Amino acid sequence: MSDRAAIEAVLHGVASALDGRDWTALGAAFTEDAHGYGADGRAAIVARVREHLGGCGPSQHLLGNVRVTVEGGTARSLAYGRVFHVGADDPGTFYECMGEYRDRWVRTPAGWRLTRRRFVVAIERGDRAVLRPC
Repeated sequence: MSDRAAIEAVLHGVASALDGRDWTALGAAFTEDAHGYGADGRAAIVARVREHLGGCGPSQHLLGNVRVTVEGGTARSLAYGRVFHVGADDPGTFYECMGEYRDRWVRTPAGWRLTRRRFVVAIERGDRAVLRPC
């Protein structure tokens, strides 16, 4: 598998982990000292994401226009994201955001892992209050 394909596989795995609320799989995509979602360290990243997704209803993270640049044992990727969240108590409420994931990667013995993740939101619709802790 090429480096690009391997990184894309992790990106898709993260999107699936977010939608499936699979916190173990989400954590496995990051290095121990990663930074993402406004948190430092793998455990803090997973905790921060749980704060936002743990109490909302179903979500769908869609990725597109993925660009990957590999430089030896590190890489950068850019990917458009469109994320739809449904309210847990009222399926008529929603929060949708569209933007770009800006990620940095490192090659580890276990494969490519995220060291830094940033989602730059360009468009928001709906009610952010849909995102809440469990």
